[in-house]
Amino acid sequence: MTSQTTVDLAVRLFRGFAEATRLAILLALLDGERRVSDLVEQVGGSQSNVSGHLACLRECGLVVDRPGDRRQVFYRLAHPEVVDLLRAAEGLLSATGTAVELCRHPLMGQDGRDG
Repeated sequence: MTSQTTVDLAVRLFRGFAEATRLAILLALLDGERRVSDLVEQVGGSQSNVSGHLACLRECGLVVDRPGDRRQVFYRLAHPEVVDLLRAAEGLLSATGTAVELCRHPLMGQDGRDG
């Protein structure tokens, strides 16, 4: 039996993937290490917004950073399991994407937020 603590931790983990900017950042990092400025260009939004999401992802252990030249910071996915999860999600969406897109169940909420 799964403990409530395990469920609560999993919910917190999946919140890291559930926000559009954070997910876009994680997907961009599938291609390898990126500078903050690269991620801003790829995912859109302001530098401060992307940096805030990167800080969240770093604190949750999903990405790691390293300093570069001239005050640049590079980010990459922290664990191969993050890559595996993102790839598995791509496969699952390929199989169920239409159903997910058409799902209007009130518990899924608008834009996938819990209702």
